[in-house]
Amino acid sequence: MESLLSLITGMLIAAGVYLMLERHILRILFGFILISNGVNLAILTSGRLSKTGLPIIPPGGVMPDTPYANPLSQALILTAIVIGFGVLIFCLVLAYKACQVQESADVNLMNLSEREEK
Repeated sequence: MESLLSLITGMLIAAGVYLMLERHILRILFGFILISNGVNLAILTSGRLSKTGLPIIPPGGVMPDTPYANPLSQALILTAIVIGFGVLIFCLVLAYKACQVQESADVNLMNLSEREEK
């Protein structure tokens, strides 16, 4: 199962990098979303996937008796999803405003800082 999730992670990140190399601003943001999801999936995969046991140490023990999934990686992913969503919304609003001002969604045409004042 981990090898399948690793393959999907690689595909998500590769597709995200491909989209981030485009000139359209929405494709760049979609690439950002795919890379964010790929990293979240990589963190989940590294935390082990197991439904058999809970990460509870029995009294007098040092380690849990059964294999378990690491709950820390799952908590990190929840935090990353919330932060990524907030950053995505901010970037979408910023891109929308830039498209309104520049009247174009092409990143190469958005050169407001290089325009001369009239």
